[in-house]
Amino acid sequence: MSSALFDRLTEQLGRLPGIGRKTAMRLAFSIVDNRELARDLSEALGMVWQKVGECSTCRNITENDICDICSNSSRHDSICVVHNPADLRAIEDAGLYRGKYFVLHGFLAPLDGIGPDELGIDTLRKMIDRFEVDEVILALDSTADGEATSSYIARILETHQVPVTRLARGLPPGASVEFADSLTLSQAFQGRQKV
Repeated sequence: MSSALFDRLTEQLGRLPGIGRKTAMRLAFSIVDNRELARDLSEALGMVWQKVGECSTCRNITENDICDICSNSSRHDSICVVHNPADLRAIEDAGLYRGKYFVLHGFLAPLDGIGPDELGIDTLRKMIDRFEVDEVILALDSTADGEATSSYIARILETHQVPVTRLARGLPPGASVEFADSLTLSQAFQGRQKV
């Protein structure tokens, strides 16, 4: 099969995270085979491209200048810092947190040109002052990049006189000690609790 447009569609789908060449090709065939799906997908992509942007307060995705979470006055005066909007969505769907958020859209990576400005650290500091925040919760990945970013943010926020906490680390429920890596075991020992 040879079609420059089909190949271009496959190439563009393959740019999505977690989509390899074979999956991109299967998706492209599905789109080409279903004209209604192709039209609906095209319309949805066009609308997202035109109307979805970042909240001017927390950098969450929104169709408005300020997202629904930031404009909700019943939210607690705490900020949960997350890596991306998908993390925010996961925490919201769990229903365990009712405060505000701040979305970094990445981790510190100086070699890749990602520093505090790209993560919006000044915007986070302004948000803390504006809402008179009583706690900042760092809900970042337990990876080297996530840990480095958490440490940097905690150090920067020392001047704000606001408690900075992070999500608990260690063995998840049902995990076997035998198969845990050394970082997970280290965090589990550091975060142990009285029984």
